[in-house]
Amino acid sequence: MEQGQGDLERLLKWAAEIGISDSTCCGDSCLGHSLSVSYFPSAGGRGLGAARDLREGELLLKVPKSVLMTKESLLLKDEKLSLSVNDYAHHSLSPAQILAVCLLYEMGKGKISWWHPYLMNLPRSYDILATFGEFEKQALQVDDAIWAAEKATLKAEYEWKEANALMKQLKLKPQLLTFKAWLWASATISSRTLHIPWDAAGCLCPVGDLFNYSAPGEEPSRCESMEHTMHDLVNEDTSGMADVEQLVSDSRRLTDGGFEKDVDAYCFYAKKSYKKGEQVLLSYGTYTNLELLEHYGFLLNENPNDKVFIPLEPEMYSSCSWPKESLFIHQNGKPSFALLSTLRLWATPQNQRRSVGHLVYSGLQLSIQNEMFILRWISKKCTTILKNLPTSFEDDSLLLSAIDKIQNLDAPLELNNVSSTCRDEICAFKANVLQKGERSSMGSKERWRLAVGWRLSYKKILVDCISYCDEIFEKPAATTGVSSSIFVSVWPTYMGYVSTDSLQNCLQVACPR
Repeated sequence: MEQGQGDLERLLKWAAEIGISDSTCCGDSCLGHSLSVSYFPSAGGRGLGAARDLREGELLLKVPKSVLMTKESLLLKDEKLSLSVNDYAHHSLSPAQILAVCLLYEMGKGKISWWHPYLMNLPRSYDILATFGEFEKQALQVDDAIWAAEKATLKAEYEWKEANALMKQLKLKPQLLTFKAWLWASATISSRTLHIPWDAAGCLCPVGDLFNYSAPGEEPSRCESMEHTMHDLVNEDTSGMADVEQLVSDSRRLTDGGFEKDVDAYCFYAKKSYKKGEQVLLSYGTYTNLELLEHYGFLLNENPNDKVFIPLEPEMYSSCSWPKESLFIHQNGKPSFALLSTLRLWATPQNQRRSVGHLVYSGLQLSIQNEMFILRWISKKCTTILKNLPTSFEDDSLLLSAIDKIQNLDAPLELNNVSSTCRDEICAFKANVLQKGERSSMGSKERWRLAVGWRLSYKKILVDCISYCDEIFEKPAATTGVSSSIFVSVWPTYMGYVSTDSLQNCLQVACPR
């Protein structure tokens, strides 16, 4: 739910009055020199745009420590809150739980809260995994994702019950004691807090939390971006050398943001150079799409840090020393270095593994036969996973379009291109919404759309992996009648590869036709 323009203007005016600024001087608004609030429909909605051309490493925004909402700052401003929280210090509530209670307590103050202009601009709802109902959880389809959603809900319920006594002692309003209110507070902390060195729960940072997210790896490299910027400055005129010196100094600073003790403020820097009007993004960690959904309630269509784990045989794990979390398929469909190494070693006869282990861990391919075997194994494993899911990649693509067209439950939809399974899912969604009494708000529509979007990105990685493996696997066919030396130049042959008989036996067991 978007907040009104009036609430935003009050926030920016209040922020300017208390020292938040994107420049050394403040006017009626804390923004305008470097940043401006804009709306980016296809990239996170409301966010911060460049009010002028910005250079990488340049200071964009400074938020004084006194403005940061932390457990410490909240307790200092309210003696009743401080006494109650200190009474419960021995109850082993986590820093995040305590901050959630403090946030709800502050919300209960209404207009008398010092942070009221900021609180009124917080989202009214979130779509993190803990908020998913049974229908949305099942819409994820993949067991690991469903379990992650169930675990998130159980964790939230447990933490809410643990904190209930403290909230009752503070005499919070009845609506702030509910599980729904707790989900809102914990989601606010999960999705909006920034790291600070003195509190594990982090801090809520007015205005600073308007930056939208950019995954690490999406932006050009620091060196490339700096090289282009310095080239432009030097070639403008000789006076640009001073700017170059400043840029080199700026580049040594933290990119993105961090608390700086020498200025007693949270400072944000440009992670790359921006042109006026472009959205300025903040990278606050490396997350898969499922992790983004769990902690922040959104997905990225192209997330370079997304990955898929495929089930492996127990002996595969025991044949190598790689940790399980390194055995995955990248977002672009390519198997990870560790996964390929593990499978290469597993596909080698056990009595030869010791002699080729150093080659495997160096990333070298052992032989044509070995490489073809593991690629076929991966391809067939991905194919099996896809076949066992209720809907296909194509089904989900069409279903997403259908979801976006649902304006109300009574409006008919054109479903000719959608499979019967997807039609059943749409009917189940309508029944679920009616049962929960959400006919007007369609509260679960966005969570359903996110669930379908997540499983679509999951399937796309598997589809891309199949294409990647099959493309490489088909290369030998093109070498028929060609000198084997040419073939070996593509896939080096080493001692220790799977013998022809062993390869055929393995294929019959692992990849039955």
